[in-house]
Amino acid sequence: MLTFAMQAAFLLFSIALLLNVWRLVKGPSTPDRILALDTIYINSLALLLLLGIWHSSTFYFEAALLIAMLGFIGTVVAAKFLLRGDIIE
Repeated sequence: MLTFAMQAAFLLFSIALLLNVWRLVKGPSTPDRILALDTIYINSLALLLLLGIWHSSTFYFEAALLIAMLGFIGTVVAAKFLLRGDIIE
């Protein structure tokens, strides 16, 4: 049963990742593209966590932590750029 749940989660997160990439390419505005990038890193984070559980390895959890930190910083920088037009004050 756990194997089926893991496979279903992999499939659903992969579909969500593909839909986010589609929104990134097609997005009508810049905020839509930034939101797509934000959800792309969240879905890739979830896929890495699932891989870590599947392989029982802590390496994937460390990589997911790194992606989470960089993704948060990237989202903050992109939002600041949209609001002010520059990143560094």
